[in-house]
Amino acid sequence: MSRTDLQSVSRALISVSDKAGLVDFGKALAALGIEILSTGGSAKMLAEAGVKVTEVADYTGFPEMMDGRVKTLHPKVHGGLLALRDNPDHAKAMADHGIGGIDLVVVNLYPFEETVAKGADFHSCIENIDIGGPAMIRSAAKNYGFVAVITDTSDYERVLTELKETGGKTSIELRKSLAAKAYARTGAYDAAISSWYAAQLGQDYPDRLVLAGTRQQILRYGENPHQTAAFYANDEKRIGVATATQIQGKELSYNNFNDTDAAFELVAEFDPKVAGPACAIIKHANPCGVATAPTLAEAYRRAFACDTTSAFGGIIALNQKLDAETAEEIVKIFTEVIIAPDADEAARAIIAAKKNLRLLLTGGLPDPRAPGRLVKSLASGYLIQDRDNALTATPELQVVTKRAPSEQEMKDLRFAFTVAKHVKSNAIVYVRDGATVGVGAGQMSRVDSSKIAAAKSLEAAQNAGESVAWAKGSVVASDAFFPFADGLLAAAEAGATAVIQPGGSMRDNEVIAAADEAGLAMVFTGMRHFRH
Repeated sequence: MSRTDLQSVSRALISVSDKAGLVDFGKALAALGIEILSTGGSAKMLAEAGVKVTEVADYTGFPEMMDGRVKTLHPKVHGGLLALRDNPDHAKAMADHGIGGIDLVVVNLYPFEETVAKGADFHSCIENIDIGGPAMIRSAAKNYGFVAVITDTSDYERVLTELKETGGKTSIELRKSLAAKAYARTGAYDAAISSWYAAQLGQDYPDRLVLAGTRQQILRYGENPHQTAAFYANDEKRIGVATATQIQGKELSYNNFNDTDAAFELVAEFDPKVAGPACAIIKHANPCGVATAPTLAEAYRRAFACDTTSAFGGIIALNQKLDAETAEEIVKIFTEVIIAPDADEAARAIIAAKKNLRLLLTGGLPDPRAPGRLVKSLASGYLIQDRDNALTATPELQVVTKRAPSEQEMKDLRFAFTVAKHVKSNAIVYVRDGATVGVGAGQMSRVDSSKIAAAKSLEAAQNAGESVAWAKGSVVASDAFFPFADGLLAAAEAGATAVIQPGGSMRDNEVIAAADEAGLAMVFTGMRHFRH
């Protein structure tokens, strides 16, 4: 690779919190004849390793003070970083004030994000806000024409390689690349501080929103092949696709990430200690089958039976450890991704025979009750909202019909409404005995969603060699209220015996009367679950 505008490195300043690789890097710089300035623990570690180091306090002639708050905020440091070496006035100022050039800055910041993540108190978090570090990083990055800045230990090798190949010089290409990375780092650092401070003040939606993420993967393409895409992780650390370990299979695609997240968030609604084994099968971010059962394999079979056509090429999410019996069932058809808290060795061996099948293990389930934020981009803006963390299992349900649901119907109603929460609106979900038997998703008309779900239930029955639609004797959930009785009557015609919906329509009385006339039991949740 050709390198242009080479600048010699004769002096480096090193001040790092993360000391991984520090000694080897310092020794390599010293071997190239580069003078090293350093501070505090960095200087101590280098000196103890036999690397010749000049303390910044000795270099500036000004002592470190105020518990280390003031040590590098000095003209001899920032003048050495910001001076334009080819500007005569800058050169004269350096000479007049005894300021030497600093050609390489190595700084990583106080671990503010980690301190917050540990639940530290307010004072500890404040003390872990770095001041001098960002100032040096920004100064060096602004003067990229002459100064190189390292903010990530993973760049040590890249910089050393170029220094060795060029006789102790850095190229403009390298310096620009490092400068861009440096500003991204200080931007993310400030974003973390800003978000934390807003939270301390109880500001859910501060005047200025700052988002930051760390790129994890450049994707082959986006939602479609003509779109570019990448995956970034944030600091939330919510268990899921972003934190999972990929055991095998091809790289995840954009659609894989999106669908796998949807699948795992849905299956996490079913606590294995309460609901038992559960399986959710997702296609295009919509569930095509969800079930609980006494065994995981049976839960998978029941979820798969709901829509055997749509399940092909789908995403499978499990709420407990994948076992061999379930793995044997899954590999019978083409599946894109399996995500589960864990997998036993026998299951892993079975999945390994399908080399392209992606297996993700998370080590646990996300808490469906945990607060969080969802961000959607618009033209020239963002929409921010709370995560929909309301649980159908907890609120009191209002029986509004003459007939109350049976115990089994009530259990299925809660299950159905939980699934409906994860179906694109308008959503209609038929459930029987802890398994979906028909799902209608994403229609502009609630009646159409109901008809589609009913048709799916008939198709599922026919695939199983039965003639009566599985919606017969089921319960049905609607993610929002029925504005007219026609949607409810369509469900009754399909064979549903009980209904769960939010209620709240101006025509609730008409809908309730229609339910009573049809002999349906109906409950209101008082809670809507639109999903777009």
